[in-house]
Amino acid sequence: MKLATGTTLIHHGQLADGTGSPPIRDGAVLVKDGKIAYAGPAKGCPPVPPEASRIDAKGGTIMPGLVEAHFHPTYFNVAALEDLDIKYPVEYVTLLAASNARLALECGYTAARSGGSLFNIDVWLKKAIENEVTTGPRLAASGREICGVGGLMDWNPDFRKIGMDGLVLLVNGPDEARSAVRKLVKDGVEWVKTYPTGDAAAPDANDHHTLCMTFEEMHAVVATAHNHGLKVTGHCRANAGIKNALRAGYDAIEHGTFMDQEALDLLLARNVPVVPALYFELASVQRGPEFGLSQRVIDGHQETLEAGAESARMILRAGGRLGMGGDYGFGWNPHGDYARELTFFVRHVGFTPLEVIRCATKTGAEIMGRGGEIGTLEAGKLADILVVDGDVVGDISVLEDRSRFVAVMQGGVVKAGQLTGNIR
Repeated sequence: MKLATGTTLIHHGQLADGTGSPPIRDGAVLVKDGKIAYAGPAKGCPPVPPEASRIDAKGGTIMPGLVEAHFHPTYFNVAALEDLDIKYPVEYVTLLAASNARLALECGYTAARSGGSLFNIDVWLKKAIENEVTTGPRLAASGREICGVGGLMDWNPDFRKIGMDGLVLLVNGPDEARSAVRKLVKDGVEWVKTYPTGDAAAPDANDHHTLCMTFEEMHAVVATAHNHGLKVTGHCRANAGIKNALRAGYDAIEHGTFMDQEALDLLLARNVPVVPALYFELASVQRGPEFGLSQRVIDGHQETLEAGAESARMILRAGGRLGMGGDYGFGWNPHGDYARELTFFVRHVGFTPLEVIRCATKTGAEIMGRGGEIGTLEAGKLADILVVDGDVVGDISVLEDRSRFVAVMQGGVVKAGQLTGNIR
């Protein structure tokens, strides 16, 4: 991805740098050749050459680009689990994924970590974005996911003979788990996504208190992935599954729904980040009847919502790390609604806007393994910046309205927002 050339001054707005520090009321960011040269009080900004471009924040907010830490680019209007792998042919899903990536960037998300993808579309989508074939967030790819046979992601009946290989690699035992990871290594992924537990969406055999992989399978996944320099994460709701993942050496936890003190201690000991992805649960409860979800499923999502919110509070208050992101792409939780997750954590979980911004920027970048390059507004980092016409610190829901984005920048280049192609 190319960096901008020349100098740009972003000024006339409060600066929320992503570290969690109080905002600077009259802030400025100076960008030189695609990187941040200065971020701080406007009065301390170095001299700006007369030929520099200038972006007026309109008295709003200058902040890091957002990081969607649980991004499913190939999900689109999913109404039932089967829609994830057999609704559309792979050619069409590829086009949908490119469209979803472009939408995410337009929504202020300059980076994203894939939480799973049909085939290895996200691997190639990442290459297309980096080579500027299309636009989208800087991506960390995970490709196909891994689940135990008969687990949450094994839904296509055997009599149909179509398998699950496009979306999920199903394993029976440690040897098959190692083999699955090796296939992903060859595909070129960065993260290996697994399913240690079930979910409220599958109440009959794999609900949110059920295990879908053995500890031995999980340990085999970690050992093989780490051998090849890959990281491992997992869909972990059941308490026992969370602990198995942490003891097996997982690098991140998705959801971390039913935490107890022992699980929290294991988490903190290794400083493992968690992506709760809770707005999906609220959307499932509120809009589930509209899409035909059974009351049993809705009740399960309600339980998940309440426990997940408490677990997130436990983690943050104990000094743990949380990323922001969710299972967008379902009919009741569509792509484009990403920032509703941020509003949810302020209004329903009780985080402050600055805490949520830090989770959605700094921690998200750390989860991607790019904390030294993006995620905060600091000198030397890439100029991935979001300029918003509004007080995000006072009302984080402003981020839900992309029409208020003055500029969405990657490497100093305006890729979306009001000023696209028209900076001065």
